[in-house]
Order: sequence, then structure tokens, then C-alpha cells
Amino acid sequence: MTTTGQAAHAKRARRPRAEALWGYAFIAPTGLGLAIFYLWPVLQTAYFSFTEWGAFGGHTWIGLENYARLLGDPEVGRAVLNTLTYTGLGLIGIPMAIVFAALLNRPGLRGVSMYRTAFFLPVVTMPVAVAMLWRWLYNGDYGLVNQVLATVGIDGPNWIADPATAMYALVVVGIWSSIGYNLIIFLAGMQAIPKELYEAADLDGAGRVKQFFAITLPMLSPTAFFVSIVSVIGSLQLFDLVFVMTGSGQIARANPAYARLQTVVQLFYERAFVTNDRGYAAAIVIALLALIAALTILQFRLQRRWVHYV
Repeated sequence: MTTTGQAAHAKRARRPRAEALWGYAFIAPTGLGLAIFYLWPVLQTAYFSFTEWGAFGGHTWIGLENYARLLGDPEVGRAVLNTLTYTGLGLIGIPMAIVFAALLNRPGLRGVSMYRTAFFLPVVTMPVAVAMLWRWLYNGDYGLVNQVLATVGIDGPNWIADPATAMYALVVVGIWSSIGYNLIIFLAGMQAIPKELYEAADLDGAGRVKQFFAITLPMLSPTAFFVSIVSVIGSLQLFDLVFVMTGSGQIARANPAYARLQTVVQLFYERAFVTNDRGYAAAIVIALLALIAALTILQFRLQRRWVHYV
């Protein structure tokens, strides 16, 4: 190889290295932020889950005692069951969002922007404000829901304080708060479906209902899979709505429906910041992380049966 050829070869070999270095330089700020604000807290919490904290700070290593205590704690089991119940019922909002998105996606519909804004408004509203609003609406004495029911002769319960209705009332708030986000995602997915498919279906004599089930739903399945993943992860981390609508500590426990509403994150908060049992609280949140990971992996495995990729 001549000297010129060797120089050209060396130049070509240096170019990928330079491009790689520039790539690492561009992702370094994001990677550093993720490491500091996400990865390190997870590792630190995992370490603290093997420790016991004193009343005035400081911790000692106790091994797996927190996890053994967690497995035998009936309050943890109840909180997990409540969280899974809320998560399962909250999935009803996904087909609701698909139906609303299909209605808004109709050609020639007027006021689409106004409808989108109305649906999306709860998404950008602070969760505390949403919880306070619905706490007032659900009030058994002067809440608007019971006032409306009274006009037709129905004596409504105290929705959040009644064990028979508390969970369902909370699910309604959760669906109302998230349906706008899901609707926008589904609407974008529907608008990405090729129009030629609907035109071909029209030529074959398929009506709108047939087109919805034969074209829209299969083509929308990847979007539905994404929304289901996000919805499940968000529901498993439920805290703010329950905290504001029921309170904390003795105030919350005075609620007759408290046992039906307590979530895993709320239990973590009480153990970490009310009773100052931070080692045990860390074990609870690590168990929640494992539960989220397990359900996410399960969803990825099940998506092979119903998600259709083009």
C-alpha cells in the first residue's frame, strides 16, 4: 500500500471514532442526568431496603428482615390488591378513548379542536386540583353528584367514605383524568392509517362499523399496546388522588373506606414519612418496582397474540 493509500485508510479509520465521540458527547448530559436523578436513587433505595432506620436518623444493616416482614404484612397485601383493582378497572378507559377518538376522527366533523381541548384539559390540570374538585363533587352532604341524583329521587351515598362505592368513584376520577391523553394518542394513530384501506373497504361494500373492527382496531393495536403499558405503570403508582381525597395518617384511617382505597405508594409514604420506618418503606417501593417490571414483561409477552405490526 502506498503512503497516500495508508493515509487515506488511517483517515477513514479515525472518522468512525470521531463520530462516536461526538455521539457520546451529545448524549452525555442526558445520560448523566438519568444516572444522577434516576439510577442512583433506585440503587440507594435498594440498599436502604436492607437497613433499619433510627428515630433520629442513621441506619443499620439487617439483611432480608424487611422483605420477610413485608411478605407477612396483611396491610401490604391489601394495598397491593387495591392497587391492582384500580389498575384493572382503569383499563376500561382505553376502549372508551378509542371510541371517542373514532367519533372525533370522522371526516367533516366540526369543532374538533374544541372537543380535543375539552378532553385534554384534565390532563394538564394539576392532580391536586382534580382531586379537590372531585372531593367536593362526591361529598355526601352538599356534593353536586348527590344534588343531581336528589332531583330524580335518589339518595346518593358519601362516595369516598362508603366502602361499596369508594373504589369505583376513584376509578371514575382516574379515567376522567387520563382519557384525554389516551384519546390524543389514539387520534394520531387513526390518522396514520392509510386512507386506501378504507377506500378499498368501501368498494367491497363494508360499512363504517365493519371498517372499524376490520381495519381501525387491528391497525391501532400497536398504539393500544403503548397506551396500555403507560396506563398500567401510571395506575400502579397512584398516590396523589387518594392522598388528597382521603388525607393521611389518622385522618385517612378515620375514613370507613380507607381499607378499600389505600395504595402501595400511599403505604410507602406513611411508612417513610409518618411512622419514619424508612427501611421498611424502601422495601415496599422496591417490591412495587418489581411488580411494575413483572407486569410490563407480561404485557410484552402477551402483545404477540393481539398486536399487529405492519
